[in-house]
Amino acid sequence: ALEAADYYRDWDSGYSIQQATRPQTLGYGLSDSPVGQMAWIVEKFWAWTDNNGSPEDAISRDEMLDNVMLYWCNATAASSARLYWESFRSGRPAVVEIPTGIAKFPAEIIPPIRAWSESIYSNIQQWTEMPSGGHFAAFEEPELFIADLRSFFAKVR
Repeated sequence: ALEAADYYRDWDSGYSIQQATRPQTLGYGLSDSPVGQMAWIVEKFWAWTDNNGSPEDAISRDEMLDNVMLYWCNATAASSARLYWESFRSGRPAVVEIPTGIAKFPAEIIPPIRAWSESIYSNIQQWTEMPSGGHFAAFEEPELFIADLRSFFAKVR
């Protein structure tokens, strides 16, 4: 996990810094160019899915285009970037005491470590180590994702 965090910090976090510091500037550019919007999002599918060198190994072209269109048709590039601007200013998160389920997908950007997670989520009821999937787990592995959700909610009903 530390190696993944180092890689993310050194090579893969530029988008995060841009969105945290200049979300409106980025939003104007992405909202003005459908190709720019698509490139911005598809690059994330390439970098953050459990794939063999192509995002299409994990998510179909239609699914990627559907996702891009959600941002494009609603002109939400800037507002979605502002989430980072707001999050970076919020400080350390409060401890979450409600029942929590965590699905650890192996190709997540920074895979969660249970001991670290327990310092924020004090009531982890389910921790699942998934065999495949990345940051976009619901897209990549919908059956695994849904089965884990059902398992968790069956426990906390």
